[in-house]
Formats: sequence, structure tokens, C-alpha cells
Amino acid sequence: MDNRPIGIFDSGIGGLTVLKEVTEQLPNEDIVYFGDTARIPYGTKSKETVMKYSFQCIKFLLSKNVKAIIIACNTASAMALKEALEHFDVPIIGVIEPGAKAASAKSKNGKIGVIGTTGTINSEAYQKEIRELKKSSEVIGVACPLFVQIVEDGWQDTDVARIAAEKYLLDLKEHNVDTLVLGCTHYPILRYTLTKVMGEGVSLVNPAFETAKEAKQILKQNNILSGKVDKPIHCYYVSDDPEKFRRIGGNILNRNIHEIKKVDIENL
Repeated sequence: MDNRPIGIFDSGIGGLTVLKEVTEQLPNEDIVYFGDTARIPYGTKSKETVMKYSFQCIKFLLSKNVKAIIIACNTASAMALKEALEHFDVPIIGVIEPGAKAASAKSKNGKIGVIGTTGTINSEAYQKEIRELKKSSEVIGVACPLFVQIVEDGWQDTDVARIAAEKYLLDLKEHNVDTLVLGCTHYPILRYTLTKVMGEGVSLVNPAFETAKEAKQILKQNNILSGKVDKPIHCYYVSDDPEKFRRIGGNILNRNIHEIKKVDIENL
């Protein structure tokens, strides 16, 4: 048993969808969450910049004595996970591999769509991982950059979201994909709209859920599950705009976030 917290970081607020899944699957674990809201989005940055930011986020979480780290950012998972695993001596879990595994297992016709930020799609991280797992797969990646702003503005169930989804997903529908990977942490909030546009016959893969499942397995394997029986502690840190984080984050988690601390991690 290990009662130290789990660390989770994202380029902003969307990673709270991962935190939400972790709290459901690992309800006894303390969590330290860091949202790099001053430097969002990571999806438009170079690999070198994303690696630099990711390493700073990891160092900050390690300063909080975490026992494991979840990179709840698809872009950071795609561009920095490999190097982070080599550099830091702590279990680090990204969102790409768990999502790719689930998509490979779910797809019946081998036609899989991946939607994400420009950075995630251009990295081809999901596409490569899925093809390695299921070599016969046809994987089509589509960048949907407007979806993040739609979610953060609370427009996920509106005509604005539907029109954007119809435009972005047209190519995937024409290719008859039967599985769609939600390759950005904001996108599970759009689940209702995406299902309406793609149709009930298309399986949506939520990497946040799959990552929480993977994290639980890794904690078990390393014998570092929490032994706490009292209420878990969740601490929230951001690099900018705590009030915006509180407002949007509360909507994602369906509960109030009472204390959010602003920190400067530039020098880590």
C-alpha cells in the first residue's frame, strides 16, 4: 500500500475528464492535478516545446510527492511520454496506448477514426499504435481544433457543435468507420453530439476511461494502491486563470472545485 497521491497533468482543463474517470475507478486515491492553463494549447506547439512543458509539469507533480503520474493530455502523451519514461523514475501513464488498445479490440470492420488536436493527429501517435496492434486496420485521423473551444464555452449540445461535427466527421462517415477514438480530453463532453452525427452503430472510445483502467492495473502491479479509508483529498493547481478553471472544471466534474492554487512552473 502507498498513500501518496496520484499526479495528473494536462495542458488545461480537459484533463479533468481523466481525473473524473480515475476517481470513479480508484475512489480511495488522493490526487494532485495540474492544468497548464497559461500555455494552452499544446496541440499547436512543436515537439521540443511540448517536451519542455511536459517535463516541467512532471517535476512540479514530483515536488508534491506523487507515486505515479498520468499524462492526461493527448498531445503530451504523443510527443513526450517516451522521453519522460526514460528520464523519470516513477510510473508514468499516457492516454494514447490505452485508447488505441480499446479501439483495436472494438472495431469489427478494421476502419477506425481518430479525432484530436492538430498536434495529436499530425504526430500520428494513435494511428501508428493502432496499426501496430491490428495491422490490417485502416486508420483515419481528423483534426477538430474547434471542439476544444466549443466545450469550454459550454456549447457541446448545441447546433454550433452539431454543425462543426458534421463538417469535421464527413470524411470518417464516408469511409464507414465503425469505431471513433476521442483523441482529446475535451471530446468526451461532446459524446451526445458525436453519437448523433456518426450514428448509433459507431463505437466511441474514451481514452480517459481506458487510461484510468490502465492506471488501476499499474498501481496494483506495483503494490502502490492507497490503503486510505477516509475521504480522498484532491488538490488543484493551474498556471493561470483559476476562476475560469473553477467555472469550466466544475461543469466537467459536476461539482464545485473549492480551492485552486496558481503556481509558476517556468523554472522547473
